[in-house]
Amino acid sequence: MKVRMASEKDIDRIHELLSQVAMVHHRGRPDLFKYGQRKYTDDQLGDILKDENRPVFAAVDEDDRLLGYAFCIFQQHPNDNILTDIKTLYIDDLCVDENLRGNHVGTAIYEAVLEFARKNGCYNVTLNVWSCNESAMKFYQARGLSPQKVGMEVIL
Repeated sequence: MKVRMASEKDIDRIHELLSQVAMVHHRGRPDLFKYGQRKYTDDQLGDILKDENRPVFAAVDEDDRLLGYAFCIFQQHPNDNILTDIKTLYIDDLCVDENLRGNHVGTAIYEAVLEFARKNGCYNVTLNVWSCNESAMKFYQARGLSPQKVGMEVIL
């Protein structure tokens, strides 16, 4: 297995994995996440894959088949009134094929993201996890991540 940058040839497989993520979210919060919907169109994915500010990492096997991905976004707040001007790499979405979980694919992707962030002068790497996704929370905690902020809600 190796981790490389994702490309347009990965789009079909990325959609498959995005569907798995969508189902995890739908099962956990059907009041918020629609069943069976695509997160991105092919055109949107193509645009993301070309955007240097939105790197997408791909873990692939020896046949170059996508095993998992991480969608990331560079964030920075220059000249903000209260926030310091640090450079952050935000992990918008990390997924490993549900049939391959437990084989260290996610760890390889996460470590590649960290190395990329270091090489690009980032201060930190951040992400959000839905509280209904306990396995993801455990995965990130096992890698040393800790809560930065907590989103809360009341359903009316």
